[in-house]
Amino acid sequence: MFAAYAARLDRDQPLNGLESGERPEPQTPPGWTTVNVRAASLNHHDLWSLRGVGLNEESLPMILGCDAAGVDADGNEVVVHSVIGQTGHGVDARETRSILTEKYQGTFAERVAVPQWNVLPKPPELTFEEAACLPTAWLTAYRMLFTNAGVRPGDTVLVQGAGGGVATAAIVLGAAAGLRVFATSRDEEKRRRALELGAEGAFETGARLPLRVDAVLETVGAATWSHSVKSLKPGGTLVISGATSGPNPAAAELNRIFFLELKVVGSTMGSKEELASLLSFCAATGVRPIIDSTLPLDRAREGFERMSSGDLFGKVVLTV
Repeated sequence: MFAAYAARLDRDQPLNGLESGERPEPQTPPGWTTVNVRAASLNHHDLWSLRGVGLNEESLPMILGCDAAGVDADGNEVVVHSVIGQTGHGVDARETRSILTEKYQGTFAERVAVPQWNVLPKPPELTFEEAACLPTAWLTAYRMLFTNAGVRPGDTVLVQGAGGGVATAAIVLGAAAGLRVFATSRDEEKRRRALELGAEGAFETGARLPLRVDAVLETVGAATWSHSVKSLKPGGTLVISGATSGPNPAAAELNRIFFLELKVVGSTMGSKEELASLLSFCAATGVRPIIDSTLPLDRAREGFERMSSGDLFGKVVLTV
């Protein structure tokens, strides 16, 4: 079957390790199923995998891709939840949690094998392309907002780095849930798009906000950390799920964190139950993922280059 995969790891030039071509058909152990992939979306995790983060040489070649929507062996339209392990479904219950492409082959292929427990029904209201955007970036944003930030309608939220997959999802979901959403970006066009998606205000990165917020969603890391901490009201919550600009901020702002009793919460992906809720939320409200571009699987490199450059707004989707 045709697939896009990591053939080599290169920390400095990750795309040097990306190849496309024929790979073996997936194996389906007891309790697993094969999904015929119709659409899969890119995440920064795929780029980090090519750098060797969460992926080692012994696992190569590794088909990339965490997210997919397609048709299972029984003809059902499904969405794949990519977190495997710590469930006892299809794997040893003692197996540590991983996501597709770390231990098991990923979704940038004609077919992918996952535990039967990891597939959910695709709502008919969503296209395969829309559904394929949800299981990583949108699920991450959903968990950050509604589980870990604990915000309620009317609360204020700052989303750092408008334009990225998680940030875009957080703006749309937050606005749809009745939150007052502020966003930042260095790019004027991305700030304009954030306003179109429902943000109440969009500002230059690092700019002073009109008020302090109840929660900040942080995926940028070092470049925006200080601004995130300073933007919170006393008792506020900073939820972090990524650090694309680096993990070590110049100023940790520890004095401000303890004096104002701020909460810093790490957030990774989301549960199958949260993905089911997200799918239902989108089907019921008309909320849809923002798709930057759609490409056939054999043009995966173009999608990776677009994501690597940062010149995108929303998700890049690969279709099979």
